[in-house]
Amino acid sequence: MSAREQALFVVRRLREEGYEAYFAGGCVRDGLLGKDPKDYDVATNARPEAVQQIFPKTIPVGTQFGVVLVVLEGETFEVATFRFDGPYLDGRHPSHVRFGTLEEDVKRRDFTINGMMVDPLSDRVIDLVGGREDLARGLLRAIGEPNHRFEEDRLRMIRAVRLAAGMDFTIEESTFHALQELAPSITSVAWERIGDEITRLLIEGGARKGFQLLDRAGLLEVVLPEVAATKGVEQTPDFHPEGDVWAHTLTLLGHLRQPTETLAYGCLLHDIAKPVCINRNTARVTFYGHTEKGAEMAVEILKRLKRSRAVWEQVAYLVKNHLRHTQAPNMRLSTLKRFLAEEGIEELLELTRIDALSSNGDLRYYNFCMQKLGELEQKEIRPTPLLTGADLIGMGLSPGPLFGEILQRIEEAQLEGDLKTKEDAEAWVRKNYLSK
Repeated sequence: MSAREQALFVVRRLREEGYEAYFAGGCVRDGLLGKDPKDYDVATNARPEAVQQIFPKTIPVGTQFGVVLVVLEGETFEVATFRFDGPYLDGRHPSHVRFGTLEEDVKRRDFTINGMMVDPLSDRVIDLVGGREDLARGLLRAIGEPNHRFEEDRLRMIRAVRLAAGMDFTIEESTFHALQELAPSITSVAWERIGDEITRLLIEGGARKGFQLLDRAGLLEVVLPEVAATKGVEQTPDFHPEGDVWAHTLTLLGHLRQPTETLAYGCLLHDIAKPVCINRNTARVTFYGHTEKGAEMAVEILKRLKRSRAVWEQVAYLVKNHLRHTQAPNMRLSTLKRFLAEEGIEELLELTRIDALSSNGDLRYYNFCMQKLGELEQKEIRPTPLLTGADLIGMGLSPGPLFGEILQRIEEAQLEGDLKTKEDAEAWVRKNYLSK
């Protein structure tokens, strides 16, 4: 069964037991927009214990809030009981919850476009908040009083930006005003939750508009002050006709098309150190050292956003090396092969392509590297070593620091094409290290 068919089965079973049950939230929004929903949530007046009795396999992830996961054929479907939330005293959780009516459940939700339900058995849309009209108008509007919605869960401020950017919607005036007013309070949200939203904003589409909205709302300077600091940092016009570092970064974000998390953050942070490395005391503005400093700053930012070690290590590599390809035409063949063999090189070259397209459009260095990647076979770029440490011991050499030097020199000669076989390498070792 498809995900929709499985979700429909959940609704039918609840109905058979005499309960109300509807599709709710994002799946309704996406369906009305003609998109395939990523997942299906079900809202019902059945209490959590009833849901657990009806379905053989469930996971009680939040029964105090009326949320149970129903497991069907290895897939999970969130089933939530209609509820009314008490005051949110910590900016995330209601002080108390009581199970309520469909109307009460709708009015506690965040935005009108997420506040609709649909009866999948009759295709009847239940819209008590004007969500369908807002969808047609391309408008993101908070349900009820915007300040109250954002005070309940301050992460909704970044979520509003992400949704508006991803769907290319306009944020309704009073909703946006509440964003601006409450932006400084976003730091009361756990950084891991903030990091998850920023990541989704970068990779799900509309990243450029999203960061413009973060800036206009006052959220950028609170969450990513290092990025906000790039505004007004001028660059040399012949290399960067697009404008300052902020304008350049926004242009890069506009080129992203379903990027990986690491490529997206690499584009966002590749010039993050330019504000602290700028030198205006020369004929042209320079930023010497910004790649190395930028890598350090990227790690600190990504640690703050609670991204994984693998993410910040790869992003640091991208930031540190995003200009290195400009030296490729002048590299020795062995050095070029090592460069093109580096783990993450494909993502690095994609960053350099986007970087060039977002400035003066000079793709010659990127094209050179891509041409060489096409010309050289993988076995030439990443050849099997001709000799190992065990081979050197077999030739009568004693293990020690010299082994590293010998193996590195053999590898370099192999990459240059001077040594092609194991016998060549052994003869080279005998000549250079055993004949003395």
